[in-house]
Amino acid sequence: MALFIDTSRIKEIERAMKMGIVRGVTTNPMIIMKEREPGKPFSLKDRIIEIARLVSPYPVSVEVTSNEPEAMIEQAREFSGWAENIIVKIPVHGPEGELENIEVAHLLEKKYNIRVNLTAIMSAQQCLIGALAGASYLSLFGGRVNNMGYDAREEIRKARLVLDDQQLPSKIIVGSTREILNVIEWLEAGAHFVTVLPELLWGMIRHPYTRETVQTFLEQAQKLEEKT
Repeated sequence: MALFIDTSRIKEIERAMKMGIVRGVTTNPMIIMKEREPGKPFSLKDRIIEIARLVSPYPVSVEVTSNEPEAMIEQAREFSGWAENIIVKIPVHGPEGELENIEVAHLLEKKYNIRVNLTAIMSAQQCLIGALAGASYLSLFGGRVNNMGYDAREEIRKARLVLDDQQLPSKIIVGSTREILNVIEWLEAGAHFVTVLPELLWGMIRHPYTRETVQTFLEQAQKLEEKT
């Protein structure tokens, strides 16, 4: 069980890595473009390579920007060539329900030896299909499942049970995290990894009663020093 940080901001990743509390990064070109600093030279390739080096040997998941099979394969081969720890994110199907994405994921894993993170998954059934196709990682969007009125924990439990029972090696990543509470709930339900935004990650550490307790400790220590 582990945490991935969902960002492309170098300072946030560096902070998490110095703490030793994350085991990888998830991002996509759209996030990276939004987070770039205005007025400064920018290269998508350079940013991804920088992130990959920073977190190596942990994985960095980067999503393709097309849903055309040939373009997805071309981008996947390009992205994976930038660093050994880059994982390519492929949506489980296209915007119109196109099924070729599963073929692409299978081809990338088995022919090109490229690790795939099958993403935009909303159900245990999709997890099973992705695992059978050979995807190394399965990204279930827990927050969106909850938004649809279902309990993501049930889908995670079912997916993990089936993967373990069938001895399928794919790892379940649960993302679209909305609340700090989601992290422990989803790991407890069977997720191998949960992705968190930096603000949620720091929120997991901070607690109002801890602040109060530490302040009391410091005040007591100050009084002791004054007496000596």
